[in-house]
Amino acid sequence: MNAVREQIDFSTYITDFRRHLKHLFRAEFDYNAMSLHRDLPADFLSEIMKKKPLAVAIPTLYGGRGVSVKECLSVLSAASYESLALSLMFGINIALFLEPLAKYGDYSVQERVFKQFIENSAMGGLMITEKAYGSDALNMKTAYQQVENGYHIKGQKHWQGLSGAADFWLVTARKFNPNGDLARDIDFFVTDNSIPEQHIPMVHRYNNLGLYAIPYGINEIDVVVPEEQKLLAESTGIKLMLDMLHRSRLQFPGMGMGFIKRLLDESIQHCQGRIVGGVPLLNLDSVKYQLARIQAAYTICSGMCAFSVGQSGIEHNLAALSIEANTLKAFVTDLMQETAQISLQLAGANGFRLDHLAGRAIVDSRPFQIFEGSNEMLYAQIADGILKLMRRVKEDNLLSFLTTYSRTNLSADFFKTYLDFNIDSAVKQRDLVTLGSMIARVISFQFVLTLDGFNTQLVEITRQYILKDLAMFHGQLHSKNDADPVLDYEANSDWANFLA
Repeated sequence: MNAVREQIDFSTYITDFRRHLKHLFRAEFDYNAMSLHRDLPADFLSEIMKKKPLAVAIPTLYGGRGVSVKECLSVLSAASYESLALSLMFGINIALFLEPLAKYGDYSVQERVFKQFIENSAMGGLMITEKAYGSDALNMKTAYQQVENGYHIKGQKHWQGLSGAADFWLVTARKFNPNGDLARDIDFFVTDNSIPEQHIPMVHRYNNLGLYAIPYGINEIDVVVPEEQKLLAESTGIKLMLDMLHRSRLQFPGMGMGFIKRLLDESIQHCQGRIVGGVPLLNLDSVKYQLARIQAAYTICSGMCAFSVGQSGIEHNLAALSIEANTLKAFVTDLMQETAQISLQLAGANGFRLDHLAGRAIVDSRPFQIFEGSNEMLYAQIADGILKLMRRVKEDNLLSFLTTYSRTNLSADFFKTYLDFNIDSAVKQRDLVTLGSMIARVISFQFVLTLDGFNTQLVEITRQYILKDLAMFHGQLHSKNDADPVLDYEANSDWANFLA
């Protein structure tokens, strides 16, 4: 067993880590030029990993810093201030490999794997997604059978971050029953790419639109792992998966924090220095409005981070925390994309370059609204979850319910004008998405309100931002839009045929 290492205090560590990343990304290496190429250069990544950032997600028993959520989020934020792709790389390792292994892994496997992360800067990832079953994970076809020396796993996965690059994987599979059917439950297995019978090759690489530093592709699985490399679920594998995915979603604000702050800092600096018509760009009222929108995103993300610290430690089981987890993931990733769009608009033509911070930000943040559950799906699930709670207490009025719901009892009254309406028992899916978007904002403002002593000007900016959003969503919800696409749309629709 590794001896428990003496760790420097985290405040000193994170300050040094931020300084280290800034030097690497802005002085040591030309990251703007590198951003146009696939993968991080090996020597560059090696310099980053010298500070052992992933130790924050490793128990002290194995030489890590102890799996503190505050430390994990701070490392993610420090990374995303310089590179969203690097932060996602860390996020994959922390939330989708190291934390699940620390919570559910066999002791002997933990000891061996964590040693590789501490001593050799190893990396790990998670394999769930399959081509025909994107968000429909419960119907995955990757299967396993028990054999004499462990488990034989066979199948195909795709769109895993770090495909072909990770040293270890958590692989999901369903048990192959003797009658030929696959079990409904899902199990998780650790694989080690350094062992030939456990090696998972990437057989095809995707040309991902953004996040160039991270390889994605198709992975062919035909491996045998020993029994101890199966994760030990507390009840079912499905609940293990929900606990893990909800914990990951609750940590998305860590990646969002540094990303939004960097764009805010760069945008303020640009608008102060850019002279238009003899005055700084910042003097224009519409520019002030746009910068305030970014500051609202910064404030909301701050509240989300604080909430996550109290909720997403591995000592908690998060399988039932779907409303909160979906709120943080969906809303913060929408805020990230909106912040990037505003930043590019303020930057003008220069922002449209792929090697400009704002240009990269748009393409790099866009997939965050899709992976780990598309935001439309998550917003609909938020609304569905709230409606179930309302039906349980026989309440039809949204405001009446939210003023008593523990996640909105402080914030709902701020927006009563747009929340005071009754909800029919049958709600269209498109309206569930809108309703979920509204509820997510009310929940998130409560996170801000619980930041005792936080900048009151930023809180007021955020209140106005959410009020405006709710007004828009309220209009959408009550417009009774039931338009469906016309599949034979070309009939009588060529404009050239209607000229006099």
